[in-house]
Amino acid sequence: MTGLLEGKRLLITGVITDASIAFHVARVAQEQGAEVVLTGFGRMSLVQRIAQRLPKPAPVVELDVQNQEHLDTLAERVGEHVDGLDGVVHAIGFAPQSCLGAPFMDAPWEDVSVAMHVSAYSYKALVQAVRPMLTHGSSVVGLDFDARQAWPAYNWMGAAKAAFESINRYMARELGPDGIRVNLISAGPVRTMAAKSIPGFAELEKMWGEKAPLSWDVDDPTPVAKSVCGLLSDWFPATTGSMVFVDGGVHFLGL
Repeated sequence: MTGLLEGKRLLITGVITDASIAFHVARVAQEQGAEVVLTGFGRMSLVQRIAQRLPKPAPVVELDVQNQEHLDTLAERVGEHVDGLDGVVHAIGFAPQSCLGAPFMDAPWEDVSVAMHVSAYSYKALVQAVRPMLTHGSSVVGLDFDARQAWPAYNWMGAAKAAFESINRYMARELGPDGIRVNLISAGPVRTMAAKSIPGFAELEKMWGEKAPLSWDVDDPTPVAKSVCGLLSDWFPATTGSMVFVDGGVHFLGL
């Protein structure tokens, strides 16, 4: 039986540990026949070890989205492993501690600018860096957390995600004529290393599990990973600029 992503060449960012949503996206993608290249930041030896835990060990290239040299050479370095890209997954986000949990009004621009750069602008920067490798029919998918409301303690990361959602729409308009789809997955809370840095995350986990009509398991990233792989496949040929909710149904409750 042919996999959903058979023959697809994918670049997946944001793998930190094997609990990362991006790791499970890579796992499901490989199970569905894709060839995967990962990016890592900081502790490269750790990411390389984690890459060995996939069904098929994947190559890792270094990417700091705030480093223009890394971006300028990304296509060349990814090109050492694949001869083109059919899909890109953006799973990158970071905000200094002053932007999370602390009073919203207290965060200085120096910290807010980092949150915006890494968590929002990097979406455009990543796609621009590998655009020469993208083919007609390629799919770009970003991992989001619903920014239509002000979540407790999420603060400037919420504002960055709102910018992220706007950038998604503008990129969809820009890249559509080239046959490149650009969409977001708005996931419910998943217990990852990044999530642990968010004040009040435990309360959010509890609320989500209680409210989700389909229920929600914060320890199971597979539903999110499968949905990302669905958007990376050829089964959404006319969907772009959209945000697909994978949250057990919490988004329509207006919480």
